[in-house]
Amino acid sequence: MPARSATIITGGTVVCGGRDAAVIDGGTVAVRGNGIAEVGPAAEVAARYPDAATIDASGKLVMPGLINAHTHLYSALARGMTTAIEPSVNFLEILDHLWWRLDRALTREDIGTSAAVGAIDLVRNGTTTIIDHHASQEMIEDSLASVAEAVSPVGLRANLCFEVSERGGPARRDEGLAENERFAGAAAGAGLLTASVGLHASFTLEDETLDRAAGIAETAGIGCHVHAAEDLSDVEDSRRRSGRGVVERLASHGVLGPRSVAAHCNHVDERERAILRETDTIVAHNPQSNMNNAVGTANVPELLDAGVLVGLGTDGFSASMFEEMKAANLIHRHEAGDPRVGHDVAARLCLENNPTIASRLLDERVGVLEPGALADVIVLAYDPPTPLVAENLMGHVIFGLTGWMVETVMIDGEVVMRDREFLTIDPEETAARARELAADLWKRM
Repeated sequence: MPARSATIITGGTVVCGGRDAAVIDGGTVAVRGNGIAEVGPAAEVAARYPDAATIDASGKLVMPGLINAHTHLYSALARGMTTAIEPSVNFLEILDHLWWRLDRALTREDIGTSAAVGAIDLVRNGTTTIIDHHASQEMIEDSLASVAEAVSPVGLRANLCFEVSERGGPARRDEGLAENERFAGAAAGAGLLTASVGLHASFTLEDETLDRAAGIAETAGIGCHVHAAEDLSDVEDSRRRSGRGVVERLASHGVLGPRSVAAHCNHVDERERAILRETDTIVAHNPQSNMNNAVGTANVPELLDAGVLVGLGTDGFSASMFEEMKAANLIHRHEAGDPRVGHDVAARLCLENNPTIASRLLDERVGVLEPGALADVIVLAYDPPTPLVAENLMGHVIFGLTGWMVETVMIDGEVVMRDREFLTIDPEETAARARELAADLWKRM
């Protein structure tokens, strides 16, 4: 295959991302192959690439592609569901009445189509990398291959896992463990795809299962992805089982570590925050989902102060990390009743920590515009009404930007969406098929 020629994205306001979040007015991002070769003022950089393909970003905002630290593509066909669902008075009933019914009813085509429409929505809203947690308890074998085959034409970068649980009995648990192990082998060296070992939550997992999952992860050199202390019921169950909190129980079985994602952590104490720091475990904060399920919210300022690496996810609630950042910006001052609290949470989680998290799981630098990083870039039609500089960037991100401003998306050096038109997949055809499948799925539920 011939080497790809260079591409320059030039003339826009370039937000480099990462810890420093430098802003270059009238900048150029030079891409060669699947990586970023150079970033700097247009007058200096563009002149060094006279034969490059050009994306004119004049008057627009250029940013690193966003990263979603915890989501569920399999939930896409639930949007607007008209199936009669019993009213749920707590989180356990939400799972039993809705999500566990849905994941048992999914067919192989449902899985692939749900993943495809979910991936399209994410890319449209500027997300280029996801850490996904899949569940389909009656369709386990090769289910992750179905997800992978669906997201690949969209171009989305994805870390995938299968949700192991005891709720379907020992045979289903064993199939889930085998599916994670199989996909981990298939994803090794697979470019845009990587793997974790998926686990539902402490309250649906026996000690033996936790040990086996940790063993698979260790052998494969990957981490586990588990819901942790999302609801108080998970904590109460863990204390009945083990006399420990959820995080402490998971740690005692080797589930936590630098490549493991503990989603939510809404109900953890000081000792568990210390365990998360000591094990260098990743925490994924999902404020909109937490509010929707009325399960409480993680005390992210305390987690950050304790030295825990906390990222931001949507939990499948939304396709827009911009909307999730807005929620993260508001929820902690609301919870504290103090407008001084949490002002930096959204910036730190999404634009600084999420790139650190994804880079750790992918073994590649992503989420920043700097030489040597993978070329995941988004261009937004944003004409700020006030000056935009590094010092006030988050004011524009929170109060100005939306996912529907995203015009062009490049992933791994390839343009997958230009002027909001997908170049690699037909979104209308995919959505039409999704509507047909969703109607049938709702009837089966």
